[in-house]
Amino acid sequence: MTSMDGVPDPTAGAGSPPATAPATHLDGGLVRRWIAELDQRLRAAEARLTELDAAIGDADHGTNMTRGARAAMAALAEHDEDTAAARLVAAVGHSLSRSVGGASGPLYGTWFNALGRSLPPELPATAMELATALGAALDAVQQLGAAELGDKTMVDALAPAARQAREVAGSGADLAGMLRIAAGAAEDGAVATIPLRARRGRASYLGARSEGHQDPGATSAAIVLDALRDAADA
Repeated sequence: MTSMDGVPDPTAGAGSPPATAPATHLDGGLVRRWIAELDQRLRAAEARLTELDAAIGDADHGTNMTRGARAAMAALAEHDEDTAAARLVAAVGHSLSRSVGGASGPLYGTWFNALGRSLPPELPATAMELATALGAALDAVQQLGAAELGDKTMVDALAPAARQAREVAGSGADLAGMLRIAAGAAEDGAVATIPLRARRGRASYLGARSEGHQDPGATSAAIVLDALRDAADA
């Protein structure tokens, strides 16, 4: 094996540890890897999220989300290693509700709480069980925020992800494969908010001036799902 610059990698070969197989179920270990990855992703994206929010919001989405990720990491540290995935996801939701400011705190808290409630309470979740839970989490967010697809909100990332997850899981995809499709759909949905006129939230007061800007909430939602995809592939 060679490095990206073409130099042979001295660590590769017979002495290298085998690659970890992609996750087949959502268990407590995967939830912990997910939130650790999310913490890193949000810190790296903090400036970008703040810039996006400065254009159509309060310019605080990046700092709010990184603060929430730190709180989520602390919440998980309070639970035993063998804690079930459903309980850990719900703990993340509670921590985000308390720590993330603005409208994002209640919305992300609701999403994670609904996701946790919809997962098997004690057993690891299969691809289909996770897909079903993603749909339930989307429904909870829409009930709270009254947002629909095309309103230029986080729903524009969460809705296509949940739809694709259900479709590919129903076709027999494994967990990692399902999450790759779902995360890609979320990213596409976030990018698709750029030409939209906001119809919900603070950005809706800008009218036509909200057009031409990617929605920060949809962007962070895509990051949340891609962090889960990456953790499942690890």
